[in-house]
Amino acid sequence: MVRRLLNLSKKQSFFLFGARGAGKSTLIQNTDFLKDALSFDLLNTDTEEELALRPQSLVEKASTLDKGNWVVIDEVQKIPKLLDVVHSLIEKQKLKFALTGSSARKLKRGGANLLAGRAVVFRLFPLTHIELGEQFHLDRALSFGTLPKLLELDSDEEIARFLKSYVQTYIKEEIVVEQLIRNLDPFRLFLPVAAQMNGHIINYSNISMDTGVDYKTIQNYFQILVETHIGQFLESYSGSVRKVQRQAPKFYFFDCGIKRTLQRKLSIPLEDKTYDCGNAFESWFINECWRLNSYFELDYEFSYLRTKDDVEIDLIIKRPDNSVALVEIKSSERIDERHIRSLIHFSKDFPKAKLVCVSQVTQAKKIGRVLVLPWKKALEELGLMK
Repeated sequence: MVRRLLNLSKKQSFFLFGARGAGKSTLIQNTDFLKDALSFDLLNTDTEEELALRPQSLVEKASTLDKGNWVVIDEVQKIPKLLDVVHSLIEKQKLKFALTGSSARKLKRGGANLLAGRAVVFRLFPLTHIELGEQFHLDRALSFGTLPKLLELDSDEEIARFLKSYVQTYIKEEIVVEQLIRNLDPFRLFLPVAAQMNGHIINYSNISMDTGVDYKTIQNYFQILVETHIGQFLESYSGSVRKVQRQAPKFYFFDCGIKRTLQRKLSIPLEDKTYDCGNAFESWFINECWRLNSYFELDYEFSYLRTKDDVEIDLIIKRPDNSVALVEIKSSERIDERHIRSLIHFSKDFPKAKLVCVSQVTQAKKIGRVLVLPWKKALEELGLMK
């Protein structure tokens, strides 16, 4: 089993959110202090029906537990009203709860009791390069992603079948069953268009025209992807820099394999020096930054920057001490001044910032103030490795 980086709380109840297939249930099952916990899996039809009709049965089943004992509820978003019972058991019986979910949308929209600070919130992602160790191969991560299930599959054909099934299951289980959308056909049209826009500034109007769906509905669709942990926004930099224009956010899917599945490109080899390879490398690296920042609880802030003249910085990292790093992400194995023009352009505006070009070079080098680094060394230099 792959050892996960996420360090779950032993002393306090918690929510564990993450996309389907990220490994939430496996992590819970293999966490020592939760092995003897009273468990409820709401993906089990009988269990869901019993607790949905009689939430009080949770109280009855937990009545024999001692103070400080753990209770696990998988996919808690399926019965939001159950959280009122959980809240009561935490307060009156002093029990601890591990609550997993693949979507916070139904909880938030339903006005569910989110335990008012009595439970911390964790998030689980697809596997990082640290977790995979020697099993990590960048080309495979860019082509097929790093969902844990892939480690059990022996061929590209099996992986492709799994990823296609994953997308179908996501639509069925997260969207249809949870009733997040009434009219499914426009959402099906939206998904491949959103995948094509991965890593780009979102133009809601253009997507609206491409799909025949109104502007506000497109905004809602993106929010559904975020709240079901299928993707994340990268906001525009908000600092005061000359020539900077406030932009809409960018959007990145949470896994390269899922993105390529939605693009219907799994059967096409990802070749070096192509647009698709560069987009996949940028997407993977930014996702890796998000994952490590979350697991190590670094509290870094991430954004991108683009001027009115379309000069762009792929990633800006702001640390809690207010120090800043400007990051350009290039999949190339050879980097020269052409690749770092944006960093040079902004060097005067950020005189104290660390300037980093993340790439696939084999050896680190320096061009003026710019550090040109292999991706792993760049993560270390940016403070994202422990």
